[in-house]
Amino acid sequence: MSKSAKKYIRLNLPLLLLALPALLYFFIFHYLPMFGVILAFKDYKYSEGILGSAWAGLKNFEFFFSSQDAFRVTRNTVGYGAVFIVVGNIAAVSVALLLYEIRSKAALKVYQTSMILPRFLSWVIVGYITYAILNPSLGALNQLLQYLGYSPVDWYADPKYWPFIITFSDIWKHVGLNSIIYYAALMSIDPELFEAAKIDGAGRWKQMRSISIPSLVPVITIIAILAIGNLFRGDFGLFYQLPRDVGVLYPATDIIDTYVYRGLRQGDIGITAAVGLFQSAVGLVLVLVSNWIIKKTRPENALF
Repeated sequence: MSKSAKKYIRLNLPLLLLALPALLYFFIFHYLPMFGVILAFKDYKYSEGILGSAWAGLKNFEFFFSSQDAFRVTRNTVGYGAVFIVVGNIAAVSVALLLYEIRSKAALKVYQTSMILPRFLSWVIVGYITYAILNPSLGALNQLLQYLGYSPVDWYADPKYWPFIITFSDIWKHVGLNSIIYYAALMSIDPELFEAAKIDGAGRWKQMRSISIPSLVPVITIIAILAIGNLFRGDFGLFYQLPRDVGVLYPATDIIDTYVYRGLRQGDIGITAAVGLFQSAVGLVLVLVSNWIIKKTRPENALF
């Protein structure tokens, strides 16, 4: 081994050791399973195994795209993903700006802790909390509606309510942690900029528009690019646990991930593998295209 190689290892060994757990995780759970991609092109039989099953070409993809479920699950996955990116970022930036205005350290810690707490709750627990609120007969919300003189609503029998329920639940669960990221970016702004703005007569709203929000644009761009990569990959727990896998709600709650899960339960391995490969390929393309667009317009904000 050359002296330059030994020097490189000696200087970077601590960093390599720190990265080792993450590298092992991605290798074991993300790269090794990629061998199973061939299932998307096979007529899989349990008795014959992966290598012994006959090749099916693109039949699994044709079956999915020609089915009546393809448009529904794709529309829901992309639609919810886009709404979460837009509404989620607006909510997180707004909360971060409000937190930045708080001067009491004790109050700031209380607000941050209370908003981050939902992020650590399992969707199973959130699903039971939601059911306790929306239960058709004994739910807290229906009890309140009856007390106010309104008729109870069967929330689990009408899909029209669920786009709002799901969007609110996702924002409630993630806005706290996302706002902390933006709050950290705000803390890195030079205070002299705000002092100069005050001298020029700018109020707090003007300072937000001219200093705070423009300073957050690079962070917002990076987070948006990463989120666009997951546009075709919804949160399985959110869309499975909250609506409790009720079939009548599928028009508003069924996404690619829940569709694949049901296919696996039924033994449709080849079709679900094809859908999963389509999902991953589109996610990769979206990341590359969105980053390319950002690189052409604002190179300093590009991810790579």
